[in-house]
Amino acid sequence: MTEHSLWRFSRALHRAINERRFEDIEALIDDEVDWAIYGPIDMFPFLGARRGREAVIEVIRQIAENVRVHRFDRESIMLGEESASSMLRYSLTAMDSNKPISLRIAHFAQFKAGRLFSIRVLVDTFDLVEQALGRPIHLPKMASLA
Repeated sequence: MTEHSLWRFSRALHRAINERRFEDIEALIDDEVDWAIYGPIDMFPFLGARRGREAVIEVIRQIAENVRVHRFDRESIMLGEESASSMLRYSLTAMDSNKPISLRIAHFAQFKAGRLFSIRVLVDTFDLVEQALGRPIHLPKMASLA
């Protein structure tokens, strides 16, 4: 039994972010990778859609310049032969303020020949924006439908 592509990719991604070891992850990303992290791109310009290995490596560099990963916990995971999805909880530190950030994400990844071919990441953006702003966001009360 061989190791799933997700485990190799996950280790390399964390090394790239925390240790700036981008060479490890380059080999695990397909030339034509389709990458998207859904979130508030006005606040976090490294979010959004990218295509191609060079664009994705640049995004990973930008993430590495902004956060450090301290811990992550897999809440649930599903592995297919060439696919993976999971719910994760991350503990990060913002590099500019040294402020802790707790973040929940869901990701859906597809691999081809052991390389990341497509990924979609959904970020719990409401909580992330509150942490980035350093204050709660107050929304108007919803009218009842009674």
